[in-house]
Amino acid sequence: MKIATFNINGIKARYDTVATWLRDDAPDVAILQEIKSVDENFPRQVAEDAGYELHTHGQKGFNGVALLSKTPLEDVTRGLPGDDSDEQARYIEGTVIGETGSVRICGLYLPNGNPVPGPKYDYKLAWMARLEARARALLASEEPFLMAGDYNVIPDARDAARPDAWTKDALALPQTRAAFRRLLNLGLTEAFRTRTPAPGHYSFWDYQAGAWDRNDGIRIDHFLLSPAVADRMTDCTIQSDMRGREKPSDHVPVWLDLDL
Repeated sequence: MKIATFNINGIKARYDTVATWLRDDAPDVAILQEIKSVDENFPRQVAEDAGYELHTHGQKGFNGVALLSKTPLEDVTRGLPGDDSDEQARYIEGTVIGETGSVRICGLYLPNGNPVPGPKYDYKLAWMARLEARARALLASEEPFLMAGDYNVIPDARDAARPDAWTKDALALPQTRAAFRRLLNLGLTEAFRTRTPAPGHYSFWDYQAGAWDRNDGIRIDHFLLSPAVADRMTDCTIQSDMRGREKPSDHVPVWLDLDL
């Protein structure tokens, strides 16, 4: 089973890009972030024309996540537990059934957190604490799961072309990295780094200042796997060539291959 996470930076702006990607690259499950659309206005045909079941959790103009699957998704839920007052559409879950097992797919768009210090960074850290609590609950249930999406976290210096440029940014502050490590310390596996430990691999390049042409990127899109899912991983790769295509997102897809 091939699962991909992709921050599309707006379905209206990226409709043709997403439609072509779904048709030609054809992930079994796609986890999308920043759909930037309320549920009722999301152009469902982009998924349905390519043979996907679609579930969205959106809001007007920004944020928003979606799950697309070629096989039916079960028990789809929306919103990260832990704060009933949180109105930002950043989290969706659903269970996909493979030929030899099932996996709970947790799609997320973690808050950016800038500027720091301030309420946006406080919200980021609180959101990460809620994500940790959700991971603990899923581990306790012994349900195989993965948490994938745009984490807005640069885990360490290897994950930025210019690490010194990010030292005061919310994506790389010590508190951010510590919160990310707490997730890993629960026993989760950061899929890409188990396959590719070397630096120089990125999933985001800013639109400004020729970042793509200079390969001035950062790696902020991640798959975290529960032990049962990590045992089934066969590969994890970054589809960096997407950034050079017509009307690209500033992110590119990250792919996880599972024996499922």
